[in-house]
Amino acid sequence: MDWVSLTWLADNIRQIEFGPLVTPFSFRHPVHTARMASDVDDLSGGRLTLGLGAGWEEREHKLFGFPLLDVDGRLCRTEEGLEVVTRLLRSDSPSNFSGKFYTLQDALMLPRPARPPSRADALTGRTAGGPPILIGGNGEKRTLPLVARYADEWNAVLTTADEVRRLNGILDSLLEEQGRIPGDVRRSLMTGCVFGQSEAQVVEASKAYGEYTIEELKKDGFIIGSGAQVSEQLANLAETGIDRVMLQWLDLDNLDRLETLAKVVL
Repeated sequence: MDWVSLTWLADNIRQIEFGPLVTPFSFRHPVHTARMASDVDDLSGGRLTLGLGAGWEEREHKLFGFPLLDVDGRLCRTEEGLEVVTRLLRSDSPSNFSGKFYTLQDALMLPRPARPPSRADALTGRTAGGPPILIGGNGEKRTLPLVARYADEWNAVLTTADEVRRLNGILDSLLEEQGRIPGDVRRSLMTGCVFGQSEAQVVEASKAYGEYTIEELKKDGFIIGSGAQVSEQLANLAETGIDRVMLQWLDLDNLDRLETLAKVVL
């Protein structure tokens, strides 16, 4: 994720919330990520959501010489990274941490983030919170426990309403084990969008995702169809407990159709 672009967005666009989905620990030290996130959030007046993740694209890491690690290694690194970021953003006292990947010694990030703490953070007596932390992923054994410990928002990825409903229940239980309540964590979904005003337009738009059929895309939870069909699918997601949906739009040059989608859905 290009933090230069996010900095420009923070200073030039005043109406929207924004953030990376997600910035991986495999590309950048968590101390740098925490500092940049705090500064960009302050610049925007408190509109950044800090999406954090493990990284996954093998080719991208190989091209630029970043170690991706195996699945277990990258998740261990992610857990340590989350510990570092949350300590630096949310702790008003110097922090010490010694892990396999990262170390803090009497570390305190100054100036402190301007954004006040979340409800859950305020209950612990913290006076600063920084941007809310989003963790993306559907893994119920490793990812959801990290969400329950560290996140303000969980972002499910390319999955169906039924699966979101099931994972939401698991997350609620994990939050209770951490002494938190379900309302402490916002729920969102990132999924593909295939929109058209006719069946032919829908088929044409689906080609942006490769040689998959419409039915195959639907099985992965894609939002597909006309304006009325898209609205119906979004309403179905709302009933699962999802608070917001991020729709991937791969046809970047077709802004007219994107505007049409916005008008017919809103």
